[in-house]
Amino acid sequence: MRVNGEQCYLWRAVDLRGEVLELFVTKRRGRKAALKLLHKAMKRYGRQEVVVTDLLWSFPAAMKIFGNAKRQGTDRWLNNRTEN
Repeated sequence: MRVNGEQCYLWRAVDLRGEVLELFVTKRRGRKAALKLLHKAMKRYGRQEVVVTDLLWSFPAAMKIFGNAKRQGTDRWLNNRTEN
């Protein structure tokens, strides 16, 4: 998406019903942005059994820092709510 003519990325956390839990915009798609999203979501909603993400490389890097890399789900149909 573009904001004031600059390329920006929308990050959001969505629950099972499709409700948006957290939302913010960054200029980059790196580990730092993924950490910010995960930190905000986990601070408010606690650690979840499974965190479903897309295959963007920054999510596994951020999940390793939180110590729950094994709780990441990236199967083909798991992230339909996020993508829609």
